[in-house]
Amino acid sequence: MAKGIWTALMSLTLAIVGCGHSATVPTTQTTTTPAAASAAGTDMLLSEQPVDAKPVAEVRESAEDGVDVTILGRIGGGTSPWVDGRAAFTIVDPKLEPCKPSEGCPTPWDYCCSTDQLPKNRAMIKVVDAAGGTVEQDARKLLGVKELQTVVVKGKAKRDEAGNLTVLASGVFIVPEAESK
Repeated sequence: MAKGIWTALMSLTLAIVGCGHSATVPTTQTTTTPAAASAAGTDMLLSEQPVDAKPVAEVRESAEDGVDVTILGRIGGGTSPWVDGRAAFTIVDPKLEPCKPSEGCPTPWDYCCSTDQLPKNRAMIKVVDAAGGTVEQDARKLLGVKELQTVVVKGKAKRDEAGNLTVLASGVFIVPEAESK
């Protein structure tokens, strides 16, 4: 999907769906513990947390197209932060707090309480293969990740004409839940 179309769809989705206003949430969107990474995914998982990670907002502000980046964020930014059938998802700067289910938000990872702050605090992550193409497997199955998990991603920054940031990931570290709070 073209980057401009994706950006427009994400903006439209965020404008339409707000806290407590989601008519249905697909059953695949849960906050239960995901399955382990697939065999192919384990090759993409980093065994140690990179120490040079910077939060999403900082990388969005400073990274130029084509440079190596190490970015830290929480999976989310929409009612479905996933690109179905692809190892691609959005992350949000950890300084933003997810909405609280106790306040009527069934999908806290959509950050519906902070939609005005999302554009400068969100990045798209695409796990790429050796040829540079997005891996054709759902990120949840490939990496064993779920909504609101904190990840550190190493890769190359890619900017579109609107200034949106995509990171073409060569490695992902899943921050243990006890350390990400």
